[in-house]
Amino acid sequence: MKTISFKVSDDEAKLIQYRARSEHLSVSEYLRRRATGNGESGPVAKVRCEITGAEIFGPLADSPPLTTESVRELLSDFP
Repeated sequence: MKTISFKVSDDEAKLIQYRARSEHLSVSEYLRRRATGNGESGPVAKVRCEITGAEIFGPLADSPPLTTESVRELLSDFP
């Protein structure tokens, strides 16, 4: 069996651990399910955009705010 490791910020680690606990999973199992698409995804909130009026996906209550910097970080290793 292979081992994969990666670095996360303290806040990201706390969020991952919180979400794993809330689903009664180990961190490894939580991440494995998210990475492979197996298991249930969390609830998806839809909200009305204040600017366009379009219905869009909203953040989960325990998600950190989406910022320009966090998007850059998410996309930093995108092919």
